[in-house]
Amino acid sequence: MSLHITLKLFATLRPYAPEQADRYAIDPGTTVADVVRELNIPAKDAKLIFINNIRKEHDTLLQDGDRLGIFPPVGGG
Repeated sequence: MSLHITLKLFATLRPYAPEQADRYAIDPGTTVADVVRELNIPAKDAKLIFINNIRKEHDTLLQDGDRLGIFPPVGGG
């Protein structure tokens, strides 16, 4: 049984976005870190994680219908 999430990758992570990012299939028990690995995003580049607009960690379990946003490290000066 597959669950589906909406996946948004920002800034330098956009090239990693899969074709079906608006309905990305995951298995039950999938974490944010699992998705990062599946998409071949270097873990150091997946810095800020938001699920349903709430800051979360890489070990957070994803649920059907979640909106996952992944941001690279923020630079500035």
